[in-house]
Parts: sequence; structure tokens; C-alpha cells
Amino acid sequence: MTRYIGLMSGTSMDGIDAVLVEFNGRRPTLVASHSHEYDPHLLEQLHRLCSTGNDEINRLGQIDRQVGKAFAEATNALMTKAGISADSVRAIGSHGQTIRHMPDGPHGFSLQIGDPNTLAVDTGIDVVADFRRKDVALGGQGAPLVPAFHQAMFGGNQPRVIANIGGIANITWLPGNADQVLGYDTGPGNTLMDAWVRQHNQQAFDQDGQLAAAGTIKTELLKRLLSHPYFSQPAPKSTGRELFNQAWLNYQLEPFMNARAEDVQATLLAFTVETLAAEIAQLSQDANVYLCGGGAFNGHLVKQLSRALPHHRIDSTDALGVPPQWVEGMAFAWLAHCHLHGIPGNLPAVTGASRTAILGTLTPAG
Repeated sequence: MTRYIGLMSGTSMDGIDAVLVEFNGRRPTLVASHSHEYDPHLLEQLHRLCSTGNDEINRLGQIDRQVGKAFAEATNALMTKAGISADSVRAIGSHGQTIRHMPDGPHGFSLQIGDPNTLAVDTGIDVVADFRRKDVALGGQGAPLVPAFHQAMFGGNQPRVIANIGGIANITWLPGNADQVLGYDTGPGNTLMDAWVRQHNQQAFDQDGQLAAAGTIKTELLKRLLSHPYFSQPAPKSTGRELFNQAWLNYQLEPFMNARAEDVQATLLAFTVETLAAEIAQLSQDANVYLCGGGAFNGHLVKQLSRALPHHRIDSTDALGVPPQWVEGMAFAWLAHCHLHGIPGNLPAVTGASRTAILGTLTPAG
């Protein structure tokens, strides 16, 4: 039995998910979990860093260290909660915090911060981080990386779709036979809804979709949102706040300046639902769908997705033995395990990389 810790903070920046897992063979078992909020000042700086601005290199260097320390705080809090010491953990798998994801073109890149050296020093545990850039170097998108974990954790004889609704939504198609596993980003998950409710209600997110449920979908606005060329691009593909952000949303809203806040929120939720449902229906007419990520806790979103996919059973990954909040954290603990055992962590059919590869870079604590 070997212990690993997985750390994840997604596009929504709604906190750091920290999980402790045990491996018996290649499959991890969740032992303990902890959710760690960013300091409000650091969170504000992170949101600013996701857009171009002045003095970026200095801010990047300082915030990289600060995020590393925040990840270390999350790790140490998790170990205290679990009653374990650092010397009982083989390694930390840290996704870091994405601040740019621009993988296309001859010099595409994906950049995550959260200095692994600071994390290793402040926890006393070896760190495996920087998982995306090897895949990008091989011509891939560097994302999504979770489908390989979904295959290892949730694959079986029955066809399944795993839908991760974080800031960006992605899906994994597990065909249940020898056919190829597929996966890609479908578009915005919670990121635009979070941005809108933060702007108008000063809340981090729309609790259970209450604001959206109180509104009416603006059909013309929804059509405008759905016209984005990303949705007609073939997979492999991935996206992020570089395409779907507050500035883009404000531009789309210009003809609808008098729309009520709840109507815009209802339309943004419908935007997420329609783009996700369209891709799921294209993959399968009736496979069970298992949700994870923050969107799995949005009751109104889940209800609307069920309506959009009447022939699919919609459930959460709880039904498969993994709580939906902790799936991605577990995935990066698994990727650290794969790195140290020489196991490839990417799926070229998903990311578009030219071959499989061992992902991540090891930073020893000593």
C-alpha cells in the first residue's frame, strides 16, 4: 500500500481540492479530502493574471510562489485532518493553477503555476507537477488529461460517459469494449455563470442554480453564444478562459444591455447544458452519464441536462464509488503514481499528441 496526495484547482479558481489516496496496484482508493480556499487577495491577483496586463513577469514570479505556498497549506491541512505524517506519503501530484491555455499553433503552450519547489520544501514531500507540457511538446492539446484516469477508474463492460463540469466542461467516452476512448472539452462549464453571479450578486457561484432557475432563457442571446466557432471544430480540442471569459461575454451581451441578471444567468446555464448535451448525444443515444466537478452540485443544471438527454440516465460519480468533488484531485494523484512507475498518462486520441508519454516533472523534497 502506497499513499499519494493529489492537488487540483480548476478554471473557476473556487479553491484547492486536496485528496489523500492509497494505491493497491494501479487503482487508488480515496482516504481523506480537504477543500482549501484561496486568500481573497491572492484570488484577485490570480484573476488579474489570467488577462494580459502590465508588469506580468514580476507578478507571475511572485504569484507562482504564493500559489505554491497555498498548495502546501492545503496539503498540510489534509495531512493533519488524516492524522498522517509527510514521510508516509510517496509523492504529491499537483496540477497547479492554469493561467494560460493556448495549445494551438507552432509554439502553443499551457501554463500552470504553483511552484513545485516551494510545495516540496513546505511539505517535505516529493512533488510531481507540470503534467501538460510534455503532451503539448508532442503536438497535443495538453488537455483534457482526466480521460486516462476515467478509463482506469471507471472503465468497464458497459458504455459510459463521464462529464466533468468544472470551469470548463469536458467529457470522456468509455465505450465499454475495445473501441477507442475519446474525450475533449465541450465548452464553458461554470466559468461564465460564476463570473456573472460574481459581478451582479457578489457571490462566488450560483448556489444550486437558484438565480438561473428564477430567470427566463433569452433565445437570441443563446443563439449568439452558440455561434462561437469552437463548437464546430473537430476533436481533439480544448479550451479555457482565453476564449470564454468576462470580456467575451460582455461583448455578446451588448445587444441585451437591459436583460435582467437572472435571465442572463438562465441563458448561460442553458449554454452549458446545450453544448454538453449535444456532444453527449453525438457519442451515444442512451449510455449512462456520470457527472463530476462543481456542476454536479448544481441541481438546476442537472435537472436541465436530464431534460436535454431524456434517453440517458444522469447520475454522479458517487454511483461509481467516487464523490464528484474529488475525481480530478484523485486523477493527479494517479498521474503522479504513473510518473514514478513509468506509465504513460496521456491518451493521444484525446489530446492529439503524436504518442503516449510519461507526464510530469519530479521535484524532490530533499
